[in-house]
Amino acid sequence: MKIAVVGAGAIGGYLGAKLSMAGEDVTFIARNRNLAAIQANGFKLILEDGTQVHAPNVRAVQTPAQAGPQDAVLLTVKAHQVADLLPDLRGLFGPQTMVVTMINGVPWWYFQRLGGAWDGQVLESVDPGGRIAAQIESERIIGSVVYPASELVEPGVVRVIEGNRFTLGELDGSRSERIEALSQAMIRAGFKSPVSKDIRGEIWVKLWGNLSFNPISALTHATLEDICTFAPTRQLAAAMMTEAQAIGEKLGVEFKVSLDKRIAGAQAVGAHKTSMLQDVEHGRAIELAALVGAVIELGRITGVPTPTIDAVHALASLLARTLESQRGKLQVTPLG
Repeated sequence: MKIAVVGAGAIGGYLGAKLSMAGEDVTFIARNRNLAAIQANGFKLILEDGTQVHAPNVRAVQTPAQAGPQDAVLLTVKAHQVADLLPDLRGLFGPQTMVVTMINGVPWWYFQRLGGAWDGQVLESVDPGGRIAAQIESERIIGSVVYPASELVEPGVVRVIEGNRFTLGELDGSRSERIEALSQAMIRAGFKSPVSKDIRGEIWVKLWGNLSFNPISALTHATLEDICTFAPTRQLAAAMMTEAQAIGEKLGVEFKVSLDKRIAGAQAVGAHKTSMLQDVEHGRAIELAALVGAVIELGRITGVPTPTIDAVHALASLLARTLESQRGKLQVTPLG
């Protein structure tokens, strides 16, 4: 299978390297130092047990046009970066090309091929004016939920922290030949890759925690364990999650675990910094629109009030604007 990985970072590198080692024809779309490193040395992974493996046969190019049409395009960039890839991304598209969205938060395609009263509605928070939807046909899209944690430790080198599960799903819930083929390719590469009949429900399982723990951690510089064991922030996260659950249920989502169990699961991860906190510490733009802003928009669409989510979103938005205007980063460092 010809597979292009758009975004040669922590998750994209993990996926592309293992798929290549399993025999797939993998091309990274990369830039700058990452591009040069992959072209010179291939891609290296440091696995959970410290073992190092090498994918020497991956290609890396700077533009989609240099790669040409693919069987599958894995979008592993941040949600707010997708629009910037257009229209060049179409250089990867052939008549049957799948676009697999391996992106956190509420996807721009949430209401596409859904059916019902909201079918086809544009989410302005993640796709202003429907620009992305206009450039990426809904028929191409395969949804995905990314569960592993990994980090890009240097150009062309990713350390896997934990996990190997990537759930896949057609937007209409069907079990197509193409998604079966993609799932099998992922499984051959060593990933758990189940096909879900309800990919939106799967997205909500992860989103339910991310929409609260990520902005709270960015504002407090606390780990998941700290947030969950400090009573006031645990209560704050629970209040945000309660509002979100009401939205999800209005949209037909069934929450199969209790709120307390979801928080306990986050606590069990331990002293882990969320991706949003890591972005704040490194001066990178944060995924606020997809993780929080879109949930607020879904609340407006479904008529569910979100006062707690609104307040936390306002604070995190100001933090993001301050860091952007100052071209700064924010870290807590020990005194002397």
